[in-house]
Amino acid sequence: MTDSAGVPIHDLETLVVGDLVLEIAPPSNRKTIEIIVERDASLVLKAPRASTIERAEKFVIAKRPWVYRKLAAKDALTGPPIVKQFVEGEGFAYLGRSYRLTLTPSEEPTGVRLERGRFRVNASDVADGAELMRGWYTEVGSQWLRRRLRPWARRLGEPEVTVEVRDLGYRWGSARPSDGSQYINVHWATLQLPPSLIDYILVHELAHLREANHTPEFWSIVARLMPSYQAHKTTLATTGKSIWLGSVV
Repeated sequence: MTDSAGVPIHDLETLVVGDLVLEIAPPSNRKTIEIIVERDASLVLKAPRASTIERAEKFVIAKRPWVYRKLAAKDALTGPPIVKQFVEGEGFAYLGRSYRLTLTPSEEPTGVRLERGRFRVNASDVADGAELMRGWYTEVGSQWLRRRLRPWARRLGEPEVTVEVRDLGYRWGSARPSDGSQYINVHWATLQLPPSLIDYILVHELAHLREANHTPEFWSIVARLMPSYQAHKTTLATTGKSIWLGSVV
C-alpha cells in the first residue's frame, strides 16, 4: 500500500492495489465505497468525497476475492468482438431478429434503410457502413425507446424521463438520480436485443433514478417494476457476447 494516510482518494485518477487497477469516479455525496466491474472487465471505484487513499486501499483488499470472482464471470461471458463486413448478405440484428444486408445501386438513396425484411445500404456508402449503421440504430432507437420507456417510467412514478441513445462502450445504459430533469442513457447496440431484454435494461436504468448504487433497495425497485427481472438479467449476460458493437473488417 502507498503512504496514504489522510490523502484524499480523489487526488488520484486511478488506484493500483496489487494487480488491480481501478479508475476513480468523480466525487459524490455517497456514503459508502463501491467497486463497479464494467462489462469490459475494467474496474471503477466510487467513493465519498472525504475518503482517503488508505481507506480505499483497505476496502479493495477486503473485496479482492469478490472482484476476482466477478472478473472470472466476465471472462466466461465476454467473447471476442463481433466483427461485421458490409457485404451482400451480412446479417444485422434489430429487436432480436436478424436481417440480411443488400447493397443497392449507386443511383438509389444513400444511408441505411430497413425495407421488405432487408437492411439496404448504397454500395457507394460501404466504406462508411459502420458509422451509418450506428447512426441508424441511434435515430430509430431514439424513437422506439421513447415509446417503450413511457409505461415503465409511469410505473416508477416518473412520467417525464428522457432517454438518450449513444455509444456507451461496454455498458448497456447509465443513469443517476437528479433534482432536475430525469434522463437515462442507452447504448445504441441494445436495439439488436429482443424487446424483453431491452425492457430489463430500461427498468434497470430507471431504478437508478431512485438509487444510484446496486444496493438491496435498488434491486427491490427493479423487482417491483419487473418481478421476472432475474431471468432477463441472466439471459442478457449470456446474449451480450453476441451483440455487434461496431467492429468491422
